Amino acid sequence: MAEENKKKQAQQQDDEVVGKAYDARLMRRLLKYLYPYKWAAAISVIAIVIKAVCDVLGPYLMEVAIDRYMTGHAGAAGTKSAFLARWLSSDAATGITQVAMIYLGALLLSYILEFIQTYLMQWTGQKIMFDMRKQIFGHLQSMHVGFYDRNPVGRLVTRLTSDVDALNEMFTSGVFAIFEDIFVLAGIVFVMLRMKWWLALLTFAVLPMILVATRIFRKYVRDSYRRIRAAIAKINSFTQEHVSGMSLVQLFNRQDRAFRDFEAVNRTHMEAFKDSILAYALYYPAVEIFSSVAIALVIWVGGRGVLREAVTVGILVAFIQYAQRFFRPIQDLSEKYNILQAAMAASERVFKLLDTAPEIVSPAHPKQGDNSGSIEFRGVWFTYQHLTDEQAAKIATASEQELAAMDEIEWILRGVSFSVQPGETAAIVGHTGAGKSTIISLAMRFYDVQRGAVLVDGLDVREHELRTLREHFGVVLQDPVLFSGTIADNIRLGTMRITDEQMRVAAEQVNVHDFIQSLPHQYEEQLRERGNSLSTGQKQLVNFARALAHDPRVLILDEATSSVDTDTEIRVRIALERMIEGRTSIVIAHRLSTVQRADVILVMHKGQLREMGTHQELLAQHGLYWKLYRLQYRDQELGLPAEGLTPTLAAGAN
Repeated sequence: MAEENKKKQAQQQDDEVVGKAYDARLMRRLLKYLYPYKWAAAISVIAIVIKAVCDVLGPYLMEVAIDRYMTGHAGAAGTKSAFLARWLSSDAATGITQVAMIYLGALLLSYILEFIQTYLMQWTGQKIMFDMRKQIFGHLQSMHVGFYDRNPVGRLVTRLTSDVDALNEMFTSGVFAIFEDIFVLAGIVFVMLRMKWWLALLTFAVLPMILVATRIFRKYVRDSYRRIRAAIAKINSFTQEHVSGMSLVQLFNRQDRAFRDFEAVNRTHMEAFKDSILAYALYYPAVEIFSSVAIALVIWVGGRGVLREAVTVGILVAFIQYAQRFFRPIQDLSEKYNILQAAMAASERVFKLLDTAPEIVSPAHPKQGDNSGSIEFRGVWFTYQHLTDEQAAKIATASEQELAAMDEIEWILRGVSFSVQPGETAAIVGHTGAGKSTIISLAMRFYDVQRGAVLVDGLDVREHELRTLREHFGVVLQDPVLFSGTIADNIRLGTMRITDEQMRVAAEQVNVHDFIQSLPHQYEEQLRERGNSLSTGQKQLVNFARALAHDPRVLILDEATSSVDTDTEIRVRIALERMIEGRTSIVIAHRLSTVQRADVILVMHKGQLREMGTHQELLAQHGLYWKLYRLQYRDQELGLPAEGLTPTLAAGAN
C-alpha cells in the first residue's frame, strides 16, 4: 500500500512539473531535433533579422519625410537623418515620393519575410513533432511490460500528444519569435537613443512598473499553468479508463457517479484556466496603460521641446510611433515566456520518459538454445514489486526459509520448479491468484525472476535474444486482442512470411474460414478499434488462427475457450488437437474437464507448486487437485474421465 501511494505521488509530481522558462540542459537536447532542419532554421533567423530592420525603419522614414521635406528642419535639433540625404532628391515632391516608395518596399519585404519565416518554422515544427512522436512511440514499444503496470495509459498518451504539441509551439511561436522581439526592441532602443537620448530615457521611465507587473503576472500564470497541466493529465487518464470500461459503467448504472467524478476533474481544469484568463485580463491592460503614460510623457515633454526648437516635429512623431511599437514586443515576450515555460516542463517529462531504460533487454551476446521447445523452472521466486538494490542483494544470498519470512515482499511465486518436455502438453490449475498466468509471463520473459531461473530450449531466458525467444511462442489469451485494420492484417500481425494460403489453412483448422468468407470483403474486411465489429467468440477464433498461422514451437492457451459458445468450443477443441500436435503446450483453464488428457498437470496454490502428475495420479493422491475436482464434479464418480475432451487447460490470471 505504501509503495502504491509513493507511485501515485511520483506520478502526480510528474504531471505538475512546471519547469524554468529556460533550461540550458534541456534546450541543448531540444536543439538536436532542430539540427536536421538547420538550413530552414538559418533562413528563418536571417528573415527575422531583416524583418526586424524593416519594422524599425518605418518611423525613421516618417521622421525624414517630415523634417526634410515638410518642415524644412533637416539636420536641425540633432536629427540623425544625414546618411539618407545623398540617396534622396532635394526636391520636396520627389523626395516624399522616394520616402514613400522606400516605406512601401519595406512593408512588402516585411510581409514576404514574415511568410517565409512562418512557413519554414511551421514546416520545421511539424517535422520535429513527427520525429519526436516516432521516437517516443518506438521507445514505448521497447519498454518492458512492468512499465505499463506502473504508468496509466492516459498519462503516456499525454506525453505523445499534449507535451509534444507544447514543444512544437516552442519551435514555431516561441524561440524564433523571441529572437524577433529582441531584435525589434534592440533596433528601436538604438534608433531612439541616436535620435534624442533624453527623450528615449523618458520613454523608458515606465519600464520598472512594467517589469513589476510582468513579474506578478508570471507568478500567477505559472501556478495556474501547473494546475492546468495536472488537470489535463487527470482528464486524459479518467477518460481513457472510463471509456474503456463503459460497458461496466452502464451495467452497474454508474453513469451519474462517473459524470460527477468527471465534472470534478473537469472543473479543476476550468478553474485553473479561469485564473489564467484573469491574469491575462489584468496584465495586458496594465501594459497598455503604462505604454499610454509613456506616450503621453513623450507628447508632453517632446511637444514642449518642439516649442523650444530643441526637438523637431519629425522626431516627436517618430518617438510616438516608436513608443507604440516598443511595448508590443514586451507584451509578446511575456506570452513567449509562458510558451517557453510550458515547453521546458513538457520536455522534462518527455525526456524523463525517453531516459527510462527498459528493464528487460536482450543480452549483449545472446546464445542459441537447442530449439527443442522444452520449458523448465528452477527454484523460481518472483514478485511484481519494484525492489531496492538492498532487497535484491539480500534475496540473492538468502535461504529458502529466509525468503519466505520476508514479510515486506509479496511473493507471487515461491520456489517453483518443474519441467515440460518437448512436445508435452502441460496443464496449470489452481485458484485465482495462485500464479498461473505469471508462469507464462516469465516463460516469455515479460518479467525477470528475482531468484532462480527459467529455461526455454535448455537455455536461461535471460541469455536469449528477446525477439527470437518470443518468436517461439504462440499465445491465445482469455481476452482476445485485435487491432484496427483488416482480418488478414490481424492474423499476420506484421509477419509477412505468412502467405495467403497459410493464413487460409490456419483459419480452416480453427473453423473460422467459413465465417470470414461470409463477410463482404472476406479477409480484407476492415475491423473497428479492438475488433468491436466482431463478437467476442469470433475475435477469439481469429486469435486462434493467428497463433496457428505463426507455427510456434510452444503454444500457450490462457483460458482460451472461455469466450466462445458451446458449439464453437467443441469445434475449437477439435482444432486444438491439431494445434498441440508436435508442439510443447501450456494450457490454463478453470474447467478441470479440459485438462484430463494433459501429459502433466501442475497444481498451484498461493504461489507454490503443490502437486504435479497426470489426472489419474493426482486423483489417487486425494490432495488439492482431488478437492478441486470434487468441487466441480460432486455428482460424478471419481476416476471416470470425461470422454472426447481435449487439453485446453487451466486457469485464471493474477
